[in-house]
Amino acid sequence: MNFKIILIFILFLYSCETKNINISDRDIISPDTSFSNRGFALIFDEDLKKKKIINGKIDNRSLIVFQRNLKKNTNVKITNLLNNKTILAKVGGNSRYPNFYNSVISKRIYQELELDENEPYIEIVAITNNSTFFAKKTKTYEEEKEVADKAPVEGISISDLSKNNKKIKNVKVKSEFKYIIKIADFYYKKTAEMMQIRIIDELNLDYSKILKISNTNYRVYLGPFDNLKSLKNAFDDINPLNFENIEIIKL
Repeated sequence: MNFKIILIFILFLYSCETKNINISDRDIISPDTSFSNRGFALIFDEDLKKKKIINGKIDNRSLIVFQRNLKKNTNVKITNLLNNKTILAKVGGNSRYPNFYNSVISKRIYQELELDENEPYIEIVAITNNSTFFAKKTKTYEEEKEVADKAPVEGISISDLSKNNKKIKNVKVKSEFKYIIKIADFYYKKTAEMMQIRIIDELNLDYSKILKISNTNYRVYLGPFDNLKSLKNAFDDINPLNFENIEIIKL
């Protein structure tokens, strides 16, 4: 009889402990705006499809992107975070592509945003139909799409609007490659510490960190990383957690 009581007591303690390490969605800080994600884009190429790295296809001239978290035909604003150039695009059908990338973009979008091939760092934001940005840009989007459908991707260029013929050299300053992988932001430090425990227990990774952003915002992250290879490796390490919106943030 005493043995049964002890066993029930042990199971009760275990149950309480399990509940304590459970992290609720309510503990995670959600953005006030619609879906957004910062990370690296993958530029579509036929070779990627042939090698089965991507199973979908994007026309070089189109303003279509693949994004695993968004439904087909969702309007999105894409920003090159290294030069702040933006463009309006639309999500295509479902496609499989490497988890490290936050989207697959057409060559036209790559050229329009003047992305760095070695560091195609972008933010992709879902745009609602009634938003101010969408209302202002829809007409431009449709006009650009019509032109793009007729013109080859190689023909896209930026016009020189200067009134004189003096050549101005634009010197591009290469920024330092330094990124972190943001796993999630939490309201409470205790919850962030629980996430660290989960990462250690499930993935055997002991190099996650906590950044206190404010008294009600604690960020769990990996890094910083100073090269693309180590960044990719760390992203692959954390990927088994199946978090929906892991972000890559430039420091």
